[in-house]
Amino acid sequence: MDHQIPRRDLLKKVALGAAAVASAKAFSKHHENSSAMTGSSPLKRNIHHSACRWCYKGIEFEELCIKGKVVGLEAIDLVDVDEIPTLKKHGLAASLVWGVPGGIVKGLNRLENHDAIVEFFAATAPKVAAQGAKRMIVFSGNRDGLDDEQGLENCKIGLERIMPIVEKQNVQVVMELLNSKRNHPDYQCDHTSWGVELVKRVGSEQFKLLYDIYHMQIMDGDVIDTIRENHQYFGHYHTGGVPGRNEIDETQELYYPAIMQAIVDTGFDGYVAQEFVPTWEDPIAALAHGIRTCDV
Repeated sequence: MDHQIPRRDLLKKVALGAAAVASAKAFSKHHENSSAMTGSSPLKRNIHHSACRWCYKGIEFEELCIKGKVVGLEAIDLVDVDEIPTLKKHGLAASLVWGVPGGIVKGLNRLENHDAIVEFFAATAPKVAAQGAKRMIVFSGNRDGLDDEQGLENCKIGLERIMPIVEKQNVQVVMELLNSKRNHPDYQCDHTSWGVELVKRVGSEQFKLLYDIYHMQIMDGDVIDTIRENHQYFGHYHTGGVPGRNEIDETQELYYPAIMQAIVDTGFDGYVAQEFVPTWEDPIAALAHGIRTCDV
């Protein structure tokens, strides 16, 4: 079957992309001094602000780069390695690179998944490092009947194969903590204690956890004290409103300024990525609000 894009459709796609970039540049010029979008005072930058790409599927990538930078982004999260040059073009970093085979469901807790995952890191980590990025994501996988102790041991075995690769490249791997109650049924790395034990067993500074505040509020609660007591095991953070994973505003139960202050107090110098799904009519305004809320 011929998978080539017809010339007419290709030209249309190029035109739409150019229009999106032109619109974003106009937005940038219009709002660069606007307190409505960027706030009335400069950002403190004690938190390095990022946002997860998948939450803005309706916005062209380059447009998101331009508009996101206007409202305070320093980076974009969960990007492919081949998207990094576009980020760099707009003065942004890739705060977290994804693409690991098997995704969330088929992860390191199964020995049969290890070869494909290790091969991915062997091929991709050097490219990530060459582009100046520092962090890649991995997942435990679902339990599917596997007990937690065996899951820990299997993940350790797989990570011990990955560590020499990423240590050589000075790239850090983070495993995301996800809730198994509402969004990812049966996911194994679903409690902070399990993830922390895995980090301890692996024993490398190039492996830590992605502490997702939304997910761990659902599973563990006690967010601020958990951060204070375990921050040395966390390499990255995600936000999100609870309940619903929407804006981090008065509609949800977490008070993000206090959480961000707890993160700052630990001396963390990595990225905090907004990972809420916008419901506001203007998703960039929602992103700007989230950044301001977290800028302590």
